[in-house]
This record gives sequence, C-alpha cells and structure tokens, in this order.
Amino acid sequence: MNHFPIFLALEGRRVLVSGGGDAAVAKLRLLLKTTARITVVAEDPAPEIAAWAAEGRLTLIRRAQEPGDALCCVIAYGAHEDAEADGRALRLAAADGAIVNIVDDLARSQFITPAIVDRDPVVVAIGTEGAAPVLARKIKAELEARLSPATGLLARVAKTFRKTADALPMGAVRRRFWAEYYDEAGHRAAADGEDAIRATLHELLDTHLKADDRPGHVDLVGAGPGDPELLTLKARNALDRADVVIHDRLVAPEILELARREATIIEAGKEGFGPAMAQDAINALMVEHARAGAHVVRLKSGDPTVFGRLDEEIEALDQAGIGWSILPGITAASAAVASIGQSLTKRGRNGAARLLTGHDMKGFAEQDWAQLARPGEVAAIYMGKRAARWMQGRLMMHGAAPVTPVTLVENASRADQRIRAATLATLPDAVAEAAGPVVILLGLAPRRAGEAILNREIAL
Repeated sequence: MNHFPIFLALEGRRVLVSGGGDAAVAKLRLLLKTTARITVVAEDPAPEIAAWAAEGRLTLIRRAQEPGDALCCVIAYGAHEDAEADGRALRLAAADGAIVNIVDDLARSQFITPAIVDRDPVVVAIGTEGAAPVLARKIKAELEARLSPATGLLARVAKTFRKTADALPMGAVRRRFWAEYYDEAGHRAAADGEDAIRATLHELLDTHLKADDRPGHVDLVGAGPGDPELLTLKARNALDRADVVIHDRLVAPEILELARREATIIEAGKEGFGPAMAQDAINALMVEHARAGAHVVRLKSGDPTVFGRLDEEIEALDQAGIGWSILPGITAASAAVASIGQSLTKRGRNGAARLLTGHDMKGFAEQDWAQLARPGEVAAIYMGKRAARWMQGRLMMHGAAPVTPVTLVENASRADQRIRAATLATLPDAVAEAAGPVVILLGLAPRRAGEAILNREIAL
C-alpha cells in the first residue's frame, strides 16, 4: 500500500486550487462540500468558479500562482491540465508547506483524492492507487445503490444520542445496541422522520440497559476451504458482528480480514501431529469471552461438522450455559472434487462416498479396508499426508490395485491450489511433494476436461 488512507480535518483550514478550467471545476465541486476555506488562483477562471466566488463560497485570485499563495494550506491542487503549469504549481505549493495533488498525474502527486460515496456525515472513500480508476467508479456506483439514502440521517441523529448511549457499558453491550439501531430499528423508523428515530433510540436503550448482564453467544462457523468467495453469507454476517474471533490455523488470512477491525482475533492453531492449542484451552477461551458478554465466532476451516471436534465444543458451551449456533461451511472435500471436475458419487460407480481423517490413527485403523479396496469406491481423506504410506499398505493388503487412481488437491480452492494426479502405487511420493494441507481423493482422477487446468496448476 503506497497511499495510506486518512480523513483530513478541513474545518476552517485553507485549501488552494491552482487553475481555472474543467479539472479545477471538478475538484471544487467536491471541495465545496467541505467546511474548508478555499482559495482559487487562476488567470482565466471558468464561469462556475466566478459564480462561486460571487456567492462567497470561495476566494478567487485572478492571476497566476505566486510564492506564498499556499501558505497555511493543508492541501493544494494543481489543476491546469498542463504539465509545465502544474509542475510550477507543485513547486510553489510544496515550498509553502502544502502537500500537493496534480490532477490526473499520479507520479507527481503527493496525495490522491479517492472516489467518494457521500452520505454526510458518512463518507466512503475508494482508492486503487491510480491502478484502476474505472474500477473505483464501478465500486462507487455499487455502494451508491446499496447504501440507503437514510444512512446520513441515521448517523446525524445517532451523533446527538451518543452521550445518552454512554449509559450502556463499554464493549459488546454498547456495540450490540448500535448494531441493532443501524441494522434494523433505525431504518424502520427513518420513514417517519427524526422524531421517530429518536423515540426508537430511547426504546432500544431501555431494552439494552435491562439486558446488559446477559451472557454472550458463540457462533460455530465454517470458513470454507479457503477461497473468500466460498464463504457463506451467514458466516460473513457473523464476522461483521463478532467481538472475538477464535480461528484455526488453516483459516485463510483473506477471510480473517473480513472480521471487524475492533474484534479480538485469537489463533487456536491445530496441526496434525504438530503444535496445537489444547481443545480444553479453546473451550475455556470461548466460555470466558462469552461469559463477559461477547459475541464469539469460533471459526473453523471447511465445515465445523466435519472433523472439527464440534461436539466437544458444544458440550463445553452447554455446561457453561452459553448459547450457540452452527453456521455450516463448504467442506474441503467438496472444493477438492469440484477442482478436478468430478463428483463424489456417480450412478453405476458408487452410491456412497466416505470422508476419512488420517490424523486420528486409531479411527483410521478401524476402517473397513476391504470395502475401501473394492473397485469404484471413493473416499476423501483429510490430514492424510503422514499416513499416506500406511494407508497405501492397508489398501493393497486388502486387494486394491496399484493403478487405483488417486488425486491430491493441495490448498483446495485457494490461489495457490495444486492438483497432482497419482495412483495408489505412487501416492507416498506424490504426497511428499505437497507443502500445504492436502485432500486425498481415493478412486478419482481429474476429468479430461480439466487437464488444461491440471497442467497449469502443476506448473505453478
């Protein structure tokens, strides 16, 4: 990130615009929405600029920029649309101590002005560091369509109510109050005007004051296989509301970025046969934060109901009297089999598929290996890298053919996904090449239509 986004305090402060043409007019339309003291220096100002000056909305100096024009200015714009004139404006304004933007000249600009969605006092700024201005405009248009026209009114009324809302304890209780206001209650009341909004705020406050000692809640959430676009809407909303996120090691960083900035993020790392936070410690963390009134998201890679030790966590929450919900996610087996253009079940081939874990060696040993070794059987094996050679021996011992197809999908659904086609005979060597988490698809080979994708991903 080469440009750090900030909101400058402009109330009563000077801003200089050097230039009087179309580029200057465009910037002034935006700047005139602020409370800055605007000065325009232009030898031949556009009629709009002259009219704004006549109305007292800005100060117009009808000449070329001179040293000292940008003194005490917090920002300045060079808007001549002429490289030489704008270069002179940059030198003069910078010498006066202002930071300078040259319109449509990213290389020489000391700051950039983002695309803006204005719901005063709510302002959304969108920047692409000059890489994709058309994309910025597209995002702006989408936000304009999605943000209710009442957003600004709700924020203005809420601003006058903030001191009253301080009667609520800081933290989760106060956040729940404001979330309910902005998510639902405020928008319902907005149709009837400011008085209805204020009455709603008082009603909400009474409700939350009576409930300020209630325990929190735990959402047991599936983060999916890794691609943020495979996150469910319910999971996304839970991350928006979470006060605390307790996540597994395999949850993608891009998904953690979707959590509220104020949320406490705790890694409860688990790695097969490696370092791990004890399950009892994870249970205790959930209970501790929920008892303090927090909305906790226990975020698990894939689906929490598949090899996620979900029952142990639910039992701990029940014993502590903490409410919980399960928000399922897309499990890694589904993403892996989709990536090779196959199905876990197929009429005439197999009417059932097994999900196995190679991490629980005791449970793994108790599988019906004779059944798994039969032609046409399909299984998705999680956390099976270290047990691959042992599994190969078991299957061959029970009659599985060495040429049985096996596909390894590493980092399923992620940008660094890799697919390796193998056979039961070559499985241990194929697994040895994988660095990331792998789903082993026993009995499946990539479909022919996916060979181009397969070759591309192996070449990465």
